[in-house]
Amino acid sequence: MHIGLIGLGKMGGNMRTRMRNAGLTVVGYSRDPQVSDVESLEALVEALPSPRVVWVMIPAGEPTRSTIAALKELLSEGDLVVDGGNSKYTDDAVNAASLAEKGIGFVDCGVSGGVWGLQNGYALMYGGSDEDAAKVMPAFEALKPPDTSDGLVHCGTTPGAGHFAKMVHNGIEYAMMQAYAEGWELLDKVDIVDNVPEIFASWRTGTVVRSWLLDLFVDQLRADEHLDQLKGYAEDSGEGRWTVEAAIENAVPMPAISAALFARFVSRQEDDVAMKAIAAMRNGFGGHAVTKRD
Repeated sequence: MHIGLIGLGKMGGNMRTRMRNAGLTVVGYSRDPQVSDVESLEALVEALPSPRVVWVMIPAGEPTRSTIAALKELLSEGDLVVDGGNSKYTDDAVNAASLAEKGIGFVDCGVSGGVWGLQNGYALMYGGSDEDAAKVMPAFEALKPPDTSDGLVHCGTTPGAGHFAKMVHNGIEYAMMQAYAEGWELLDKVDIVDNVPEIFASWRTGTVVRSWLLDLFVDQLRADEHLDQLKGYAEDSGEGRWTVEAAIENAVPMPAISAALFARFVSRQEDDVAMKAIAAMRNGFGGHAVTKRD
């Protein structure tokens, strides 16, 4: 399979490598000439055989919308665009309808795996027609975790189904991190317990709270037991907000995820102790930037 990949950052660059390791021919484009295979979008499209498949892996919002609009002018009937970024699910219906005016297919795909996806594979949640999904299936198979039937799911044929599922995934992630962070703050504060990193490490085996997120947090605590190097400040990617908005629109109670989102807002007003743990975990799984103390 030949595929174009736009965006070669922390995730996109690793995805290119993983697909190439699986035998796919990947033409990557980035504004950084040091990592880009071609000099422009036009050159990327010209390098692909028809029908073309182009995967967009850049920041959500206007960067993705403008890139898909540009691809609409460059691609032809029967080609396919995959939006693998963290776009809001409502953007997908608009993009799909616009591309359909020229007979260009569209698949939205939520991608989870962070900086570890190259090694472990990515969880892929996609939306779109069966016909369009079949065109990109070799790439899905190359990217998903090996030796399992999980990690790849067709969330629905309606554009936006994949990104909606990924949005809810990230909302759950907010609540999980907040719970770990609050527990860590309490354990770290009291005098009655010692060796907090190893307490967390002990939970990784045989307990109901074990998870890969916990594994990554233990690594962070062992490197900086009290997280003294970090400020208690954590960004939100937007998907937590969208999850809460969707909950309101559908009258679904979501107290844990809502509280976790608002806790991040509090962190921007003061140096929140628990939020240092959130920042550490986000850095661990996704390579997200942290705010260090001076």
